Amino acid sequence: MPDNKIHTDTGINLVQQKKYTWVVVALLWVVALLNYMDRQMLSTMKPSMQMDIQELQKAENFGYLMAIFLWIYGFMSPLSGIIADRLNRKWLIVGSLFVWSGVTFMMGYATSFNQLYWLRAIMGVSEALYIPAGLSLIADYHTGKTRSLAIGIHMTGLYMGQALGGFGATIAHEFSWQSAFHYFGIIGIIYSVVLILFLREKKITIQKTTASHKSEGKIPLLKGLGILVTNISFWVILFYFAIPSLPGWGVKNWLPTLFAENLNIDMATAGPLSTISIAASSFLGVIFGGLLSDRWVQKNLKGRIYTSAIGLALTIPALMFIGFGHSFFAVIASALCFGFGFGMFDANNMPILCQFVSAKYRATAYGLMNMVGVFAGAFITDFLGKSTDAGNLGQSFAMMAGVIVIALIIQLSILRPKANDFDHI
Repeated sequence: MPDNKIHTDTGINLVQQKKYTWVVVALLWVVALLNYMDRQMLSTMKPSMQMDIQELQKAENFGYLMAIFLWIYGFMSPLSGIIADRLNRKWLIVGSLFVWSGVTFMMGYATSFNQLYWLRAIMGVSEALYIPAGLSLIADYHTGKTRSLAIGIHMTGLYMGQALGGFGATIAHEFSWQSAFHYFGIIGIIYSVVLILFLREKKITIQKTTASHKSEGKIPLLKGLGILVTNISFWVILFYFAIPSLPGWGVKNWLPTLFAENLNIDMATAGPLSTISIAASSFLGVIFGGLLSDRWVQKNLKGRIYTSAIGLALTIPALMFIGFGHSFFAVIASALCFGFGFGMFDANNMPILCQFVSAKYRATAYGLMNMVGVFAGAFITDFLGKSTDAGNLGQSFAMMAGVIVIALIIQLSILRPKANDFDHI
């Protein structure tokens, strides 16, 4: 039987190559931060913006601005993955960052609801192009004992961007909402030039050791999708990714409201308290989950799966106590537990995917995962909104623990990796 070999073309020696793998993570960490910061800052500046754009005084119209981004982002994610598997990811990332930063900058000149609406739609397209390309590039650079840690560190950039997005309101209050969009947009545009100078594509050619030594040709456009839909393990991973997205988005969008209700505090206090609790604990969770997974998988090929499962299991009691807890200690401790566990889960999604899907199709696969995650988020956000109106928000949070149990059972029963990296089988 012929064995597979991975040939890399980096143009640097081994020591420099090892250092550069972490340079890539550092470079993309900033992109991840900007990715979430630019999309989140709009939600914090509504009071300032509605003074100049009267249509935003209706909550329904503001909801349309948030929704158009999510729907386009979700529908674009699979296409973004296919594109990333076929094109140079460096230039795809650079272009994506430049466009969404330009859109952020232009939002500062918007004078009507329609202008904001179409700019948010363009942002949904451009931001969707980043995550599949960025994660697959990191996964290609970190093929050995550091993949989960590298992915985890990158994920902290998303958490930091989400937290920093709130400072848009601070700048809007001190200066103007237009200035906030201008400043953050210019930062991204400048940083895209930094990526042009320092970011490198990881060129990987998978060859079979045959007499001819001929490499495989270009991947047909839909071949990746065809291979993925016939892979039972990928369907399990897709389901396992979608289910935790329900509480993940639920916590992101509705935890401040639940804090305010259960602790009888105002939103000005509940908002920062909830977001900081989740962001700080998730930060610790992805680092711990990355380190544990990278060590465990060296001894047991299911180590990444077990690490992810432990993290997700921590969210089960957390959701119960978040939903039904009314004391300050119970609610805060539950939020910290949820964030830590979800961070462990977050750090291992792409590394687990790498055990079942070839490097040639990973961006496509993650694009599909991103799509189902976003659509799950759209569903649960609407559902929890109705639960809030009905006075059942806490009960709905607790109910989400049940579906996570089902996802854990299916994942642990079916996923059986044969290698740490699919291409090394």
